Order: sequence, then structure tokens, then C-alpha cells
Amino acid sequence: MKTRWGAALVVSGLLASGLLVAQSSSGSSLLILSKRGHTLAIVDPSSLKVLAKVPVGDDPHEVIASADGQTAYVSNYGGGSLHTLARVDLVGQKALPAIELEPLHGPHGLTFVGGKTWFTAEGSKVIGRFDPATQKVDWVLGTGQDRTHMIWVSADEKKIVTANVASGTMSLMELVARRQGPGGPPPARIGGAVGGTPQGPPPGPRGADWEETVVKVGNGSEGFDVLGDGQTVWVGNAQDGTVSIVDFASKKVIDTLALNVRGANRLKFTLDGKTALISSLGGSDLVFVDVASRKVVKRLKIGTGAAGIVMQPDGARAFVACTPDDYVAVIDLKTMEVVGKIDAGGEPDGMAWAVKR
Repeated sequence: MKTRWGAALVVSGLLASGLLVAQSSSGSSLLILSKRGHTLAIVDPSSLKVLAKVPVGDDPHEVIASADGQTAYVSNYGGGSLHTLARVDLVGQKALPAIELEPLHGPHGLTFVGGKTWFTAEGSKVIGRFDPATQKVDWVLGTGQDRTHMIWVSADEKKIVTANVASGTMSLMELVARRQGPGGPPPARIGGAVGGTPQGPPPGPRGADWEETVVKVGNGSEGFDVLGDGQTVWVGNAQDGTVSIVDFASKKVIDTLALNVRGANRLKFTLDGKTALISSLGGSDLVFVDVASRKVVKRLKIGTGAAGIVMQPDGARAFVACTPDDYVAVIDLKTMEVVGKIDAGGEPDGMAWAVKR
């Protein structure tokens, strides 16, 4: 079946000057990374027009915006070899000096919680946190897992989830009261070190510590999302073509769904938590899964492969990066149909929303 593209919604994204400064009328912008172009496209979500393209360095993979919508952070991945986060001034639409993470290597997954940027450093098997106020990495924590790739942090900063691709595991971390042996000093503070220097107390009150539980899921565990306030985690296992469902409280896999999603790259829930979208770099389908029944409700052909997924803040649309095809597909979540595409540069991947406050 051929997909018809709404002509009014197809956006070329070609910029005559290379950098066009304009303002989104909606107060929010869609951010799209181009891995081949080494740029961040700032897109008006109303018109789907590219307003600007800003250079972000080598091999950009994931992007996140600060809570005020003024700054974007981009991970320069390099398959685990690079060691910087690029920064973009979203108001001035220009590049800012990069954040040096050395000796941490391979930053990838990103989130912005509690006024700080949290990241994975895959090449160093850690997660870390950058404080924009002090301009420093103020905390790191080792996972002990191979290819710690994506990260989620709860709003209260008391739960962390990471996907560890090569280990086929999920790390579930929870801030708990520090345990103290009888007659002895409390255990050493978790937090790791950068350059041999302890990196401050873990986030949370004194007397608390991070407890990690490693849960074996499927092979190639990568794209995941978290339901509600961190109760349930769904992760796509790229090599197995399955989805593992993990209960955070019991720290156990409670179901494994045989959904035939080999090559699964990202998994994201709609904002109402009723549907999971799964993209795959190994196939042409975007898979829609009903969360309640845990059954596939639709397979939508969107290209020859796909990676990043982001939901529009009002829940009406999803944007899916069709990386091999050099466009971002726009999905109407009510009809589950493609209604347009955006040309934001070669090999689009990570995406995020910047909401100006």
C-alpha cells in the first residue's frame, strides 16, 4: 500500500542561507538532529517549517531542552568514543561552547530533570549529571553494564532507569536510606569519580544512597519508556523482536511480548499511556501496541527504517525519524496515519520539544 503525503504538510526544509532566524508563533519548537549534517534543526510545529539549522559537532544522537526552553543539549556519541555535549542557544539560534566530559566517553541518552542535564556515558559504563549553574559535571554513578544507552529519571529524582544494550539488561536505581553495619561506619558514598575526584553527594537528602537492581530482559535492549510515575517499564529487545515489561517495585520481568519487532530502536508511550509506538531500523513498520491488551493494533509503513520518536505536547501527533530515508514522518495519533514529513537534514535521529516559559 502506498502512503499519500498531504501536500500542504510536506516541508522541504531547504534553507537558502543555511541559517534562517525566525520565531515560532506557538512558543514551542520541535528539535530534530541530523547525524549526517551534524546539525540541530529548529522546527515550527504549526507550519512544520525549519526555522534554523545550528551546528552541533560530530555524530549527534540525542537532544533534550532545558525546562525553560532556552537551551538544547546534544550528545556527541561516536559509538562510545566522543566526550562532549553540544549546546545550542534556542533563543538566539546559535551554537554555544561545548561541554567537555573527559574522561567520560560516549554520551548518548539525555534527559533534563531538576534543572540539570542527566546523561549516559556508554564508553565509560556510567550515568552522569551536568549542572548548568556551576558548569560542571557534579555527579556520576557506574552501572557496571555494557552499552548503557538510554536514560529516564523520575520528576522527584528518586528513580533512574537505563537500558544496557550489549548486556541485554535494564538498570533500575532507587534512592534509599543508607544502610549501616553494626558498630561500623556507613558505607562509602556512591557517586563515582571524574579524574579521581569524588563527585559530590548523590541527589537527595544526606543519609541516602542509590541502590541498583540489574534486571535481565532480552537481547539488544535499547528503546524503552516508563508508564506513570515509574511503576512499569517497557523495553524493546532489538535482537529478539520482543518487548519486556518490567515491574519497578518487584524489579522483575512480568511479561514478554512476542511482537515481531526485530531491530526495535525506540519505544514511546502516547501521553495518555494507552498506546506504545515502536520504531525499527530493521523494517518499514511503525508498530502500535495497545497497552491494556498488550496486542498490536496496527503496523504502519513509514519508510525503510526508523529511530527517534517524540510526542507532541498536546498528544495529537507523533514525530518519527525515518533515518535511512532522510525525513521525519508526522503521525496523526487519532487516525494512526502519516499526514506529512519534514526534511530536517540527512539521517535524522534524536528529537525533543523546547517549550518556552
